[in-house]
Amino acid sequence: MKAIQIDSSSHTPLIEFNPDGNLKMEGRSFPENVGMFYDPLISFVSELETSCVVLDVTLEYFNTASSKKIMDLFKHLDANHNVHKIFINWHYEEGDDDSVETAEIFEESLFRSEFRYLEIADPTL
Repeated sequence: MKAIQIDSSSHTPLIEFNPDGNLKMEGRSFPENVGMFYDPLISFVSELETSCVVLDVTLEYFNTASSKKIMDLFKHLDANHNVHKIFINWHYEEGDDDSVETAEIFEESLFRSEFRYLEIADPTL
């Protein structure tokens, strides 16, 4: 299994998916073709074999189509029984209650994944 590395753009997040279970999504997500962008990531997490996955998610914005694909990604990861422990670190900006509520909705649909909510302090302070 090869790592997936995708540089961020104005419409897509940085992706660093490593076979050792260290996964990262960071930036903004509203790709022109959401399936073309997310389907390889969903396949990756479905085929991953490692004892522990830590997925760091720091998305400042994502549209509805991305939200659905992110939920699919989480569900496929959660259903992968070749992974024993799953931690999803949800990074959100201070005071961004909408981001936390969205993550809680994602979390309610999963069975084995443990969400950790990590507040990012306002960098202007």
